[in-house]
Amino acid sequence: MNRLNNRCRPVFVSFSGIDGAGKSTQIKNLCAFLNQAGLRVRLLAFWDHIAGLAGIREWMSLHLFKGDAGVGTPEKPVNRRDKNVESPYLNTLRFLLYFGDALRTNLLTAGLKKTDCDVVIFDRYLYDELANLPLTRSVARAYSALVGKLCPRPDVAFLVDADPEKARRRKPEYPLEFLKRNREAYLSLSRLVGMVVIAEGPEQEVSARVAQELVERTKSQIAWERSPVEAQPEGCVRPLS
Repeated sequence: MNRLNNRCRPVFVSFSGIDGAGKSTQIKNLCAFLNQAGLRVRLLAFWDHIAGLAGIREWMSLHLFKGDAGVGTPEKPVNRRDKNVESPYLNTLRFLLYFGDALRTNLLTAGLKKTDCDVVIFDRYLYDELANLPLTRSVARAYSALVGKLCPRPDVAFLVDADPEKARRRKPEYPLEFLKRNREAYLSLSRLVGMVVIAEGPEQEVSARVAQELVERTKSQIAWERSPVEAQPEGCVRPLS
């Protein structure tokens, strides 16, 4: 069984990327790989466990911006209007909300230091909010760098990259032009905060790359007893209660 190397907290891993990039699939496969390796895993969803004022944000999306609710599928597309709506006033509001989310992330991760799990995986992270900002502007880049320093940096932060057209076919929720801009923002952000970019490819090949990157980047934290193998889709993950 693998073990932590005298760590006072679990290893933190985050997954980010445009909608439809395949994050959920890769998270599931990595959880299976970690469980197979004998490590205890806890999964946290950023929007459920960290983001503040979720009710107000949802109300704005549905009633103020007239967007659709739910998750889009190829059989039932939706037209979401939240992070793709832009204005100077909204960007100011996002600055305030994201700052608060960075503080909440600090509190949450501090509380996880004595948890009984070995690895905490974040399904999205503060980086997924910062990617909504106009990072082509110097003010937004400076703000993102500042908030990125306030928020605890994961031990490994994955950016699951994907072609926007393919991603939209899998999960039709946002206009293609927005997904293209959003992808460029993620790539820019990855250079700013140091995310590991995982290129698109067949599911099992991508899963193997994710596992290999995690092993290579956590050798000082985890006493790995064997080389990574391709993650299997099944596995047991305990959600945070």
